[in-house]
Amino acid sequence: MDQLDQATNLRKIARQMDRGAAVLERGSGEQEMQEATAVTPQKTKIISITSGKGGVGKTTVSVNLAISLARAGKKVLLFDGDLGLANINVLLGIIPEHNIYEVLKGRKKLSEIIIQTSYGIDIIAGANGISQLANLNEQQRENFLDGLQEIGGYDILVVDTGAGVGANVIGLVLPADDILVVTTPEPTAITDAYGMIKSVVSHGPNGKIKLIVNRVPDAGEAKLVADRLISISNQFLKARIENLGFIFEEAAVQKSIRSQRPYVVLYPNAKSSACIKHIAARLVNAPLEEDAAGIYGFFQKIFNFRGKDE
Repeated sequence: MDQLDQATNLRKIARQMDRGAAVLERGSGEQEMQEATAVTPQKTKIISITSGKGGVGKTTVSVNLAISLARAGKKVLLFDGDLGLANINVLLGIIPEHNIYEVLKGRKKLSEIIIQTSYGIDIIAGANGISQLANLNEQQRENFLDGLQEIGGYDILVVDTGAGVGANVIGLVLPADDILVVTTPEPTAITDAYGMIKSVVSHGPNGKIKLIVNRVPDAGEAKLVADRLISISNQFLKARIENLGFIFEEAAVQKSIRSQRPYVVLYPNAKSSACIKHIAARLVNAPLEEDAAGIYGFFQKIFNFRGKDE
């Protein structure tokens, strides 16, 4: 489905949202997505959201997408994997008492730091110390993986990674079932998004990379950006990139950030909210691969990747 198809679909969604505006508080008017969730995967789907550079709205996309997936009937855990710049809790207006650093230090169990939010999603707050995943000894790794057994039952784990192509970011991206690369129409953002795609592909053929073009003025420009990235990735990297969708640039997004409330909640009838709903619906409809490793396997692969990188 290309951007023009999305534009048509967004108009349909907008009409649905108008009819159901009075009951949107809990995300109703989501019948299209509810129907898409009739079959629940047996294992947790891992979605890593990344970008080649900072400032493209990656974390805002992560937060609003996680909430939209939850409104589709999925049980969602949002993990802040941004090293040193953990800010998911800021966008949600939450001050966490504990974070993953305390788990790595053995002060808390993973299940003890999960925060239940009023938005229908659970979060794991990040911290500078997350980089220590690369330095855990065998016993610590074992204890950490054992703790993962206590947080089962999630349909989707959304991982908001840091920007850039460093080992810490790539390590959180590669084990995912879906890798969402966020870019904007800016030439530097497009170039850096290509750099991220190249880094992922360099670790082996990958057919699970999906593109989101954020902050676009219209569907036409979104299509131009997506087509360009998909074309050069196919030509020079032999990579298959899926165009997942786009998100409009509008004042509602910036207002929601300043209010520390997600725009899908604060402005449910905004064009950006309709875009996120469309993207969430496509992800919900996508089947989970048979070899999906789940949350336990995701972190186990991170340890293996970092061990090889050392």
